[in-house]
Amino acid sequence: MTASPALPQSSIRPDTRSWYRRNEIRVTPWLFLAPGLLFFAVYVIIPIFQSFNISLYRWDGLGEATYIGLGNYRELATDRAFEISFWNNAKWLLLYLLAIPLGLAIALFLNQTVTGIRLYKSLFFFPFVISQVVVGLVFSWFYLPREGLLNAFLALFGAGPINILGDPDMATYGIIAAGLWPQTAYCMILYLTGLNAVDPEQVEAARLDGAKGHKMLWYVIIPQLKPATFIAFVVTIIGALRSFDLISIMTNGGPFGSTRVLSFYMFEKALAEFGFRMGYGAAIAVVLFLIMLCFIAYFLWSMYREERVGR
Repeated sequence: MTASPALPQSSIRPDTRSWYRRNEIRVTPWLFLAPGLLFFAVYVIIPIFQSFNISLYRWDGLGEATYIGLGNYRELATDRAFEISFWNNAKWLLLYLLAIPLGLAIALFLNQTVTGIRLYKSLFFFPFVISQVVVGLVFSWFYLPREGLLNAFLALFGAGPINILGDPDMATYGIIAAGLWPQTAYCMILYLTGLNAVDPEQVEAARLDGAKGHKMLWYVIIPQLKPATFIAFVVTIIGALRSFDLISIMTNGGPFGSTRVLSFYMFEKALAEFGFRMGYGAAIAVVLFLIMLCFIAYFLWSMYREERVGR
C-alpha cells in the first residue's frame, strides 16, 4: 500500500468565520430563549431568594429591618391561625384533586360524535373562561340562606335552610366546591386534548384482544394520557395551594378566620390594614413555596423515572 500524498500546506485554509458563525446552530436557540429567561429570573427566581432573605427580618416594609434569624419561623410553630390555615390548605389539596377524575370523566363523555356535542363542550368549557371573582360571586349568591338556589332546592325536599358560608365547619368546603367548578373544566380541556392524541391502532388492537369498558380505559387509554395527567396534577396542586381570590370574595377569611389558607394569611400579615409584618408574611410565603416545591419535585422525578424505564 502506498501512502496518499500529503496535501500542500497552502491548501489547508484556516476557518476565518466569526465565533457566532461557527456556533450559530447552538447559540441561536439560546438567543430566542434569552428574553424569557431574563424575565423569569427577574420576576420569579430573584424574588424567591428575596423572600427567603426578608423572612429572617422583622420589618414593616417602610422602616429599618431588624435581623431576627429564624424568629419568624419559631413564631409560626406556635401560631394557631397559621395552623388553621395550614390544615385548610391540606383540605384544599385533598378535595381539589377530585377535579382530575371529574375532568377525565367529562372528557370521555364529550369525546364522542353525537348530535349537539359541540354545544355540550361549550357549556362545560364555560366555567374555565370566566373570572374567579365572578365564580365567587355566583356561588355566594347560590349559597344565600334564604334567597339562594341551594336552599330553594333543599326546601323541595323539606330540608334546610343552611348557611354554608356562615358556618365555620362548612364554609371551607363550600368554597372548595366553588373552586372545583372551573378547575374541573380546565382538567377536562387537558384530557380532551390528550384523547385526540390517543393511538387508534392500540385501541383497535386492544378491542381485538377482548378489552372493553374499564379494562380498555385503565390499560390502554389512561397510560397514553400520562402527559395530560401530569399537567393536571401540577396545575391542580398549585391552584389549591395558592387559592386566594375565592376566599377573599366569598368569606374574606371568615367566619372567625375558619376559611383562611396560607396565601390569604400571608396577605393578612404582610399587606392587610392591620398587618405590615413583611418578615412574618415572607416566612409564610417560604413555607408555602417549600410545600409546592416538594409536590412538583416529586411529580417531575416520577415522570423522569418512568421515561428512563420506558427507554
